[in-house]
Amino acid sequence: MVRFLAFFASASLALAAGAASGAQAAAKQEAAKADPAKGQAIATQVCVACHSADGNSVAPANPKIAGQFAEYLNKQLVNFKPQGDKKAERENVVMAGMVAALSPEDMKNLAAYFAGQKLKPATAKDKTLAAAGQILWRGGNAATGVPACAGCHGPDGSGIPAQYPRIAGQYAEYTEVQLKSFQAGQRVNDAKGVMRGVTARMTDREIKAVADYAAGLR
Repeated sequence: MVRFLAFFASASLALAAGAASGAQAAAKQEAAKADPAKGQAIATQVCVACHSADGNSVAPANPKIAGQFAEYLNKQLVNFKPQGDKKAERENVVMAGMVAALSPEDMKNLAAYFAGQKLKPATAKDKTLAAAGQILWRGGNAATGVPACAGCHGPDGSGIPAQYPRIAGQYAEYTEVQLKSFQAGQRVNDAKGVMRGVTARMTDREIKAVADYAAGLR
């Protein structure tokens, strides 16, 4: 099992590196179709109260979205909004209200705007906890089958456009809440249930440790 997880981690990193260039090219093409200026106009009216005008939220309950991949941001906005007779893929009362009047074009423009802002990263707060998180991030937990976070989100938490979000510098409190939401099955908009599968094998302390470590990544 140890050898398998080690191989899985290294193989995932290799695949991630290979996929990054193609994904980034596609991301640039998609971003070119959006209008960040129009997105900014919406942001100053709709998003500023919770996420700040530049996407650097000052409250840990609200995520920092500055510098996040446009594809990921757009997906979340779409997922917060019910589609036809189907309920929203990501249920959140506050965000449901925010996206209710947004068109698909509005969402793409917003995503492009926030993706172009500079992240003001959070920091790790507990050295002991972050050290434990580093072990999990880089090597996973062979005993319980938890894969290394770096396999998908990268060694520095920068993620891969259109595939895995950047979580480096995100508030630890927010990341912890999201991981626990995946674990409890309350958040289900992860592709193929990957995050639900991973978090199902994690303890509360492991979740807290990884969240704190990720907050300090750059």
